[in-house]
Amino acid sequence: MTAFRVAHSAAEWQALAGDSPRAGGLHRAVLSVGNFDGLHIGHQRILRAVVERARREEAIAAVITFDPHPMKILRPEMAPPLLMTMAQRLAGFEQMGLDAALVMRFDAALARLSAEGFVKRVLVETVHTRAVLVGTNFRFGHKQTGDVAFLEKLGKREGFAVEIVHAALVAGKAVSSTTIRQAVAEGNVEEAAVLMGHPFALTGSIHAGTGRGSKVVVPTLNIAAEQEILPSNGVYVTETVLEGQVHRSVTNVGVRPTFNGSGITIESHLLDYSGTATRGSMEVRFWKRLREERKFDSPNALRAQITLDVQAALAFFRERQVPATS
Repeated sequence: MTAFRVAHSAAEWQALAGDSPRAGGLHRAVLSVGNFDGLHIGHQRILRAVVERARREEAIAAVITFDPHPMKILRPEMAPPLLMTMAQRLAGFEQMGLDAALVMRFDAALARLSAEGFVKRVLVETVHTRAVLVGTNFRFGHKQTGDVAFLEKLGKREGFAVEIVHAALVAGKAVSSTTIRQAVAEGNVEEAAVLMGHPFALTGSIHAGTGRGSKVVVPTLNIAAEQEILPSNGVYVTETVLEGQVHRSVTNVGVRPTFNGSGITIESHLLDYSGTATRGSMEVRFWKRLREERKFDSPNALRAQITLDVQAALAFFRERQVPATS
């Protein structure tokens, strides 16, 4: 396999992986299984190990993930707001050097599949697993009855290896998607970036605003974000990706109280862009929270504060040596 490929069913998997004479016409796979929301440093540790082992064993480096998140089916009232879209997760898998992903639709039928049934139907019959790499707290199958010990038992019977990858620790605590969600919701995007190994990012399309702020304060681009979670209201040091170019920026998340706004908007002032984009996609990467959003007495007062925000953002990029483009 030469390019990252995505399958959404057993038939699609066989089509993308069935170009080798090995294993009865199919590549065997070294893989991991999970939701991987946020693709944090713990996930990255597992997936790097998947790639390394797959290369040694001349196997497919793969991942199995689920859409929607299982909790949206099992207990929707308790489903977490996701840090990433599926597109972001798949792009992250590709960047890590994986060969393929199997995105399984999580529905009532899959939820009822026993742990043993999941191993036989998915890991053995569909993916032709050579090795599975998971964390110590990995659970699977109906009501999460399967654990690592059971997976190892089934692996011995079915002919695949199980490798345990220990959790990544920061300040002595295991990194988790739950912790990152809390950090983002509180506006602590610096902590989120440390735990994720990359900044939290919003993706979406350019959304036309009222134009009032751009005329009397500074020009901005608004994003209609696809993510299920937003940083708390405030002003942030960010990078904005537009037409493949990365621009340093300052972003406000909030209701624009100086202009008596109502409803949350996410608007970015790009520090090195003079274009007039009105449509298309954009991405906003959050590096640091500068201050809370507040109401100013006049647009001039707001403009003066934005000048200070821009200076703080430029100082941040100088100190952190974050490149202007990537």
